[in-house]
Order: sequence, then C-alpha cells, then structure tokens
Amino acid sequence: MTTDAAEESGAHPRFAEALKELGLADLLPRVRRFPDATRTADEAAAAIGCELSQICKSLIFAADGVPVLVLMDGASLVDLELVRRELGAGKVTRARVELVRETTGYAIGGVPPFGHRTRTRVLADRSLLDHDVVWAAAGTPYTVFPMDPKTLVAHAGGTLVDVREQHL
Repeated sequence: MTTDAAEESGAHPRFAEALKELGLADLLPRVRRFPDATRTADEAAAAIGCELSQICKSLIFAADGVPVLVLMDGASLVDLELVRRELGAGKVTRARVELVRETTGYAIGGVPPFGHRTRTRVLADRSLLDHDVVWAAAGTPYTVFPMDPKTLVAHAGGTLVDVREQHL
C-alpha cells in the first residue's frame, strides 16, 4: 500500500499500514474524512448520522502508571473503579496527553482501537456489542471507519468487560 492510498483514504498513514498488516486493507475505502473535527463522540455521531452509542471511543488510562486502552461506546462513561478492579490495580487515572501520544502514536480525539505504537492491555466494554456496526477513529480527529464490534474487539486484542458507569 502506498502513502498515496493512505492519504486518499483519509486514514493516518500508521493506521492505514496497521490495517494492511492485519489483512484489513479493504477497510481503507470505507474510512470517512470530515471537514470538521470528529474528536468527541458527539461530533462523530453528528457527522456520521448515527446513534451516539455506535461510536467506539478509544480511551487511554494509567493503571498504577501503566497505560491501558478502554474501548467504550460513545454514550457511556468509563467507571474508573470498575477498571481498577478488573485490572487489580491500586489506582487508575486518565492518561496525560503525553502518555496517550507516546503509547498510541496518535493525538487524543483521533486514537484508533488498534494500530498503536506500543502494545497495551485492552478492555472493551460489552455495550459495544449492542450494535451491528460501530464507528471508531482512523488515526486523526477528522477520520472514522465502520466495523462490526466483535471484529473490532478481536483486532484490538480486547477482553470483554463491564466497565461503564451505571446510572441509578
């Protein structure tokens, strides 16, 4: 795959290369690029015209200082206590901007669910499986791609868990 093909798709070149390595190059034509940012789940859902819960957020946290990726549906929040228990960690916090970039190679708002610079532990909330298709960032704050959630979680190397905040 050439850089030109990656640029034409709108996907970040590293993410386009990751798709190729995973045998998913056929996804590149399905990457959608928007003129306005899709950094937040709200922005992405509005641009795509889908339900907020069909957005797959890729969020980096620090569990006792070690990066962990949590994949969460766009309509929900991550319950840090549930993540802490799931990992057996002492403390879980939102990762600092520098740690996100260092771990994934992408800027916040464009972090895809896989194709990262380093290998991290991945937790995927079961709520993602409520949909036939979810949309995730394709490496930039302006690009997204569709994928069935089971395949997405499998390619991310994710463990299915229940870590979303429960509203009483």
